[in-house]
Amino acid sequence: MSAEPVLTISGLNVDYGTDAGAVHALRDIDLTLNRGEVLGLAGESGSGKSTLAYAVTRLLSPPGVITGGEVHYHRPGGDRVDILSLAPRRLRAFRWQELSIVFQGAMNSLNPVHTVHSQLTDVLAAHRPELRKRQRTERAVELLGLVGISADRLAAYPHQLSGGMRQRVMIAMALALEPEIVIMDEPTTALDVVMQRQILRRLVQLRRQLDFSVVFITHDISLLIEFSDRIAIMYGGRIVEQAGAAEIYRDPRHPYSDGLLHSFPALHGPRRELTGIPGSPPHLSAMPTGCAFHPRCGKAFDPCAGRVPLLAPPADGPGRAVACHLHS
Repeated sequence: MSAEPVLTISGLNVDYGTDAGAVHALRDIDLTLNRGEVLGLAGESGSGKSTLAYAVTRLLSPPGVITGGEVHYHRPGGDRVDILSLAPRRLRAFRWQELSIVFQGAMNSLNPVHTVHSQLTDVLAAHRPELRKRQRTERAVELLGLVGISADRLAAYPHQLSGGMRQRVMIAMALALEPEIVIMDEPTTALDVVMQRQILRRLVQLRRQLDFSVVFITHDISLLIEFSDRIAIMYGGRIVEQAGAAEIYRDPRHPYSDGLLHSFPALHGPRRELTGIPGSPPHLSAMPTGCAFHPRCGKAFDPCAGRVPLLAPPADGPGRAVACHLHS
């Protein structure tokens, strides 16, 4: 993994709606993905994880509107691309070739009336028109081999594949043009635990083999602890903590991060009590004042209800950042 950035997000804001009643879905998001890194993005449903993915890829549907901020892709060699300013034609070329996304529901993402062969080769035909039909088929076979699916499945329709196979086809499609960045939006949520681990192991192997960078989005922080290099925790449309995966696991600084960690059983060592997090995530149209987490936080004190904490390095923790008045 390199310290060279491949994707930088600065001050990103997203609203749903443009009138006086607009809902602020993302607020002041600052995030950096380094080349060759796996960056985990964790948080409960409604925290803004998928909205961030769709904003970065310019796939945000109305009434979602990017109201501020910058998103830059850094090509090898130093060239920088302003993703939010790309014209439609350049954006179409940019997607899949430089940055691709694996969506949460493979059955909804794959076309049910087209074969796997058709859907893989359509991507190649659209972006690599110089390839002949035979070459596109050979590449489709190669892609299925990368994700552990035999070539005879090319003729299959999505409904003829298991959930795990469909998800691996989506990963193969995302890797078809060898992008630098792959964003995975909860790709294993609908799968059983055994299949989740199989896909994650395959993903780790592919990353080492092809040297791409990954943003992996999930509500299950236990998955991220296993294979991420760094983890960013989101709550209420903001990032509340960023640190290395091992640091988050050993010493979470934000009470919300600690609550997420104690919401799943330990993979190793003695058994521990699962405490979870009391209450429910806030509705974005009625956010609490100050720190959005303070109504659910057992460590809240006077400043928490009045001031929004800034995401900054704690005094004793260089290399990480936390948005909590306990560490101001």
